[in-house]
Amino acid sequence: QSGGGSEEPRSQEGAEEKEPKLRDTPEDISFEASANTIAFHPSRDVIAAGDVDGDVYLYSYSCLEGGNQELWSSGHHLKSCREVSFSHDGQKLFTVSKDKSIHILSVEEGRLVTRVPKAHSSALNSLLVIDEHLFATGDDNGMLKVWDLRKGTAFMEMQQHEEYISGMAIDENKKLLLTTSGDGTMGVFNLKRHRFELQSESQNGDLTSIALMKRGKKVACGSSDGTIYLFNWNGFGATSDRFAVKAESIDCMVPVTENVLCTGSIDGVIRAVNILPNRVIGSVGQHLGEPIEQLAKSHTGQLLASCGHDQKVKFWDISSLSSIVVDDYRKRKKGGQLKALSRKAFGGGDDFFADLREEIEAPKEEEEEKEKEDSDESDSD
Repeated sequence: QSGGGSEEPRSQEGAEEKEPKLRDTPEDISFEASANTIAFHPSRDVIAAGDVDGDVYLYSYSCLEGGNQELWSSGHHLKSCREVSFSHDGQKLFTVSKDKSIHILSVEEGRLVTRVPKAHSSALNSLLVIDEHLFATGDDNGMLKVWDLRKGTAFMEMQQHEEYISGMAIDENKKLLLTTSGDGTMGVFNLKRHRFELQSESQNGDLTSIALMKRGKKVACGSSDGTIYLFNWNGFGATSDRFAVKAESIDCMVPVTENVLCTGSIDGVIRAVNILPNRVIGSVGQHLGEPIEQLAKSHTGQLLASCGHDQKVKFWDISSLSSIVVDDYRKRKKGGQLKALSRKAFGGGDDFFADLREEIEAPKEEEEEKEKEDSDESDSD
């Protein structure tokens, strides 16, 4: 399938005015219900989304005006679809739902290939595709299951968390599976030995998301209290560093480079954050005043997509983030406005929300306090 809208006009007359406009990013995709989850195809310009009604959509996207096309939609889930993820070869789409079921759909036509109806005894919340045979699921009660498609069953079932499992990550060797939970802890599970290894000490808020950074040497966890907690690889018991972002919460994160990740928050702002030195670089974009549910990075690494409570999937150009180098010496500018990192972000070239900027400015007294601290503040590695 073509990326939509890529065909040349047949006749040359009138081709000038028909030529679709090229944009920086694809247009927003609007849904009838709020999308909880999005995932980019590993090799094609295709994005999947799952919504609160349990419907799953597949779209091709393009930077040509009018270039996005719905390829298919599937309404198999009875309740909210909580997470979607492509298989590594891009031929299957895994979905998990509040209805406790796991579905595997064919990407070509959206056909239901495999269905596990009562996969867990609680609503499913998170999903991680590990390799061509294995995937993991986590539920609202803290139960983790690891499945083998060849056997059609789970070979690991462990309930170490007391609250919902919010996110999962795995190392390159596919040996250690890390989980974040609403109970404020990170769990470490050994896939090779089929056993639970350890649980981190409990942090203040719910842990909401997880990303491996610095070539797997650091683990970053987002939290509902707006703090990023950092762990050293193999130092999973206690945090090595913590970093409070000026956001009410960090609800989702996606690594963009080895040092930079993007966070989505309840305030609707997508921030780019550098890890060690810990610094908010600026804003990539925003869903105006609407909480962001999930972020995803495209297979080319040029685009970030976000879905929020405004029932839209939006695309952001993040190509500039790969060249950003953050200096170790903290240079904090006066005035709390986030620097715009894309043309569509507040303060960017297309910014006509100038009067709304106040919302994302830091409260003044916080600024004064920070300036006092500045002289003696340093980042610990």
